[in-house]
Parts: sequence; structure tokens; C-alpha cells
Amino acid sequence: MTIKLFQEDAYLKECEAKVISISDQGIELDQTIFYPLGGGQPGDMGCLLTSSGESIDIVDTRKCKENANSIRHIASTVPDTLAVGDTVKAVIDWDLRYRYMRTHTCLHLLGALLKFPVTGGSISKEKGRLDFDMPESPDKAELTEQINALVQQNRPLEFSWISDEELQANMELVRTMSVKPPMGAGKVRLVNIPEVDLQPCGGTHVRNTSEVGQVLIKKIEKKGKQNRRVNLVLVD
Repeated sequence: MTIKLFQEDAYLKECEAKVISISDQGIELDQTIFYPLGGGQPGDMGCLLTSSGESIDIVDTRKCKENANSIRHIASTVPDTLAVGDTVKAVIDWDLRYRYMRTHTCLHLLGALLKFPVTGGSISKEKGRLDFDMPESPDKAELTEQINALVQQNRPLEFSWISDEELQANMELVRTMSVKPPMGAGKVRLVNIPEVDLQPCGGTHVRNTSEVGQVLIKKIEKKGKQNRRVNLVLVD
């Protein structure tokens, strides 16, 4: 099992960790700041620095297929010198991660504005999008104005934990129809934007909505009779 440091502090850019396994699935550490692919958010990239001075490029991060509580760091090349028990410094591509954090937080705001069931979603370096089970498309300009107004309210994000059983008893917190809540570890993290949004989420987020920056609703697509895809971009 990998200790997920990113769940407690998404702003950690590096950490020391011990190699506990090396396989075709990747390098597993006893703890990590690398977020694994999941919930529409890509896996982190970066590097592992060995005590001998080697730099191992990490091109993706994934959950172990057999155990979702274990995280595998996918390397472009694993040097023969790396061994189980070695101590490494894990360093994420912070600029990329921070962009994911801003976009992910922004999608929470989008979901708070469009109060419809969410049928899908994804985050990339270029954009974020959510699919909604709604019959009509909202106005792009109006939605852009509304989401930027929420961003500018400087609302802090709050994080807490509930048990799997508590979530099962309060499934109205779950708005995503296609993505299951991050259950299975005994507890689930709740992300709260006071008076705006409250839902279980295992992704990484900024501390305050103001960090999202200016947002543009780029495109709204009709994907079916009851499905609309809303694409947004961060304006840097």
C-alpha cells in the first residue's frame, strides 16, 4: 500500500520515499506525491532522483491493477542499478500538476452551476470538460460570467473524511453517474467549497477558488438527446 501524500497536501512538489517493488507495471514507493490516473484527472509526470545521482523520468502514474491502494510510477527506462529498498527523491512536474489542480477545482464550480447529473468528464493540459444529463444547452457567455464570478469570490476549499459506510448512507453527495466515488480504502475524502459544492473526490485541488484564474467556456456540444458536453479553458 502506498501512502498518498497528495491527499493531505496537494502542494508538495517533492518527497523522499523507499522503493518497495519494481515490475513491468512500474515502480512502487512506500509513499508518493504523484497522483495516479483516475476520476478524469491524468496521472502525474516528473522524475525519481536516486542517491547515486541518476534521474528516472516518470511519464505516467497509475493505480496497481490488482490493488488500487498501490500506486505505480511508470518510467521511460528503469536503470539496472535501481533496487528494492533504495531511497529516492520523487519530484513532480509542478507546472503541469498545478494546471490540473486549477482545472479540477474549476470543474467543481461548473458542476455547482449546472445542477444536473454528471455523465462524464476529463482534464487535460489544454482544457477540462464535464458531460451533463440535461436536455438544453446553457448560454456560453452567461455561463462564463457566472463561473468567473464564483472564482472571484475567493472561497477556500475544505477537506474532510467520512467512512465508506457513511457515504453509502448519503449517496446523494455523488453526482457523477459514470465515475464511482473513491471507495475501498475504508474512508472517502469530501471536498467542500462552502455554500457552493460538496462531494466526494480523490483528485487534487487548489486551496482557494481565486487560484483558478480567468475561465472561458469554450464550447458546448450536443452529445445526445439528454447529454450536453461543456468544455472550458483557463485563460493565462
